[in-house]
Formats: sequence, C-alpha cells, structure tokens
Amino acid sequence: MEDDDYFTEEGFSPIKSLLGLLTFSTILPINVFTSIEYMTRLTWCWPFLHLIIGILAAVCGFVCGEILHLNTFLTSALVYAFLMLITGYNHLDGVMDMADGVMVHGTPEKKISVVKDSSVGAGGIATLFIVASITIAGICNVLDYKFFMGIIICEMVAKNSLLTTALTSKPLTPGIGSYFISSTNSFNYALSTIIVAIIAFLLGGIVGLIGLLGAIISGFLISQIARRNFGVANGDVLGMSNEVGRLMALLFMSIALYFL
Repeated sequence: MEDDDYFTEEGFSPIKSLLGLLTFSTILPINVFTSIEYMTRLTWCWPFLHLIIGILAAVCGFVCGEILHLNTFLTSALVYAFLMLITGYNHLDGVMDMADGVMVHGTPEKKISVVKDSSVGAGGIATLFIVASITIAGICNVLDYKFFMGIIICEMVAKNSLLTTALTSKPLTPGIGSYFISSTNSFNYALSTIIVAIIAFLLGGIVGLIGLLGAIISGFLISQIARRNFGVANGDVLGMSNEVGRLMALLFMSIALYFL
C-alpha cells in the first residue's frame, strides 16, 4: 500500500472511484484506475465492496462442503486460500511488517524503519502463521454450524476493523495508507458501521452483530498497539487490522454460535 505511482490523476467519479477501490484491493479483472485522493474519498464504502468478495467466498465454501463433500477443515483452508488469492494477498505483508516493527526494541523511529524494511523477520513470519491458522480454524468452526453467512460477514466486517483503525490513528506520511486514514472521519465511519450492522443482522442475526463487534474491538486494539509502538499508522498497520479483524469476527461469532 505504499506506491502512489499505481494511480492516475483525473476528475472525481463516484462509480469509477468505487471500481478503482475494488481494483486496488482485489485481482478481479476490472482494471479501473483513478487518483488515490478520489478513490479514498469512498473508503467508508470498502465493507460493501467486500460484501461481494464474502459472497464469492461463501459460494466457494458451499460448493466445497455441500456439493463436493470435502471435510470441514479442507473446506475452510480452501475458503481462506480463495480469500487470499482474490484479494491478491494484499494485506499479508502488512501483518508481517507490523509484527516485525512491534517485536523490535527501540524508539518509534527505529520501529518504523523496520516496518518499512523489505526484509521479513521471524516475528513477522510467525505472526502471519498464527493469524492464518486461527482464521482457518475460525472458518472451520462456523462451518461446523453450517453458518455459511459467517464467511460473508467476516470478510465484510474485516474492513470495519480497518476503518476503526483508520479513524483512531494518526497517519504516517507520505504513503498511500495516510490517504485512507485521513479520509476516515466520524461521520462516514458511523454511517458505514450502521449500514454494515444492518446487513450483518439481516445475514446472521445477533451472531452477525457480535461478529461486527469483534471486528471493531480488533480495529481499536490494533490502532492502540500502533500508537504505542510507532506513534502513527500506515498501510501496513491497516493491513494488520484487516486480517486480525477477520479473525476476531470469526472468534466472536464462534463463541456466539455456541451460546445463542
């Protein structure tokens, strides 16, 4: 999320900006590009775009589990692989980079330099493994309840985790992440969250709302960890927030499915 040359300058178009955001965050062959400033005006719409991705992932899970009759673990691994592939592994480097920065001792400036370093340390690799493993386990758990809607919900609300981090963080400039953070304000965040809450409730009832709550808590925690270690946040921090937000949504929904 750090290469501004990816974008071209032109007039603002809401539709083109939404398609540009989808192009930026997936490998779908849309190939619509717009300026980073215009695209990030609609950052608050990101969860709705990933509602579509979640639906595709849920279809993948249904086909694998109910039609091909694969076991739940293999189905969950394939769903996770599908999500990573269709999003172009967009946030995985953020997980590793932020983890490396948090693990190193020193000043915020030193930690930030580690985050920006292209090399990956043991802490980053281990953290990615942990996040991926628990996410697959979470998908497996919701599929044990045949709760395919949980796949849609977790992918959608992962972006609410990212928005929560963006809202509660100071941007590191320059960098593309700073545009997403600067464009997120209390009004568009609240609007996005309310709409997502309605969708989550329609899809999963109280369980869906609890998944959203888990993602919001995750986003806030990630922003506080970033603030404590770096003082600011960049695209890598937002990437970590997205991946951990998906995980936390699955964890919260798994607990809710048992007790409700």
